[in-house]
Amino acid sequence: MSQPTAHRLVIEAKGLVKHYGQVVALDGADFELRAGEILAVIGDNGAGKSSLIKALSGATTPDSGEILLDGQSVCFKSPIEARRAGIETVYQDLAVAPAMTIAENLFMGREIHRSGLLGSLGFLDKKRMLKDSIAYMQALKIGIRSMTQAVETLSGGQRQGVAVARAAAFARHVVIMDEPTAALGVKEGNMVLQLIRNVRDRGLPVVLISHNMPHVFEIADRIHVARLGRRAAILNPKAITMSDAVAVMTGAMKPEDIPAEWLAN
Repeated sequence: MSQPTAHRLVIEAKGLVKHYGQVVALDGADFELRAGEILAVIGDNGAGKSSLIKALSGATTPDSGEILLDGQSVCFKSPIEARRAGIETVYQDLAVAPAMTIAENLFMGREIHRSGLLGSLGFLDKKRMLKDSIAYMQALKIGIRSMTQAVETLSGGQRQGVAVARAAAFARHVVIMDEPTAALGVKEGNMVLQLIRNVRDRGLPVVLISHNMPHVFEIADRIHVARLGRRAAILNPKAITMSDAVAVMTGAMKPEDIPAEWLAN
């Protein structure tokens, strides 16, 4: 019997282990992302958040353990392989090309060629890419005047919007966002939070890695707490306070002492 859509696991990781020399970055880490949810990942520095996300996005290969995508075991050797499987990651440094237009950034590395002989000679279908770019940005309700303006003319929040739109346009399974509001002011941070909701509402689950606890509590359906290379708990943000979450995150409260009502189903 198949799982209900709301609880279907899109990505699952079991017992991931990753060593860097004598340093244990992941020590039997587990992870579960459900369809249709925003899952926040929190943890102190050195908790294993980055190593976990790198494993899920193909940036690193675990020493042992298993990653399942829609129930099928996968082993990504590179971020390109993960992207081909429909996993898109938006990193804090954005990786946008400031001098290029918005449309060019959206299709960077995935340009559409013209049909027939011109396409075989390397000519790009700029008209279609421009049309599709407008559709992508409108679908996510990102208000930008022109797709032909250079990204360097945009505000920080708008640049983040371009990076998110690019990820959402090509993701088939999940969008992972690494500290997407870290360098933004209050207004632009709120804009990006709404953008994350829009991505989720279009059918893509979102993994949000963030140190910004107010943002985590505002937007997350569940909170994955990483500690010492493992998953300490999955918390229900509607049932706990920020200080509760910090206590679990820092180890002030041990996993076995967490009240059942704090835990997410």
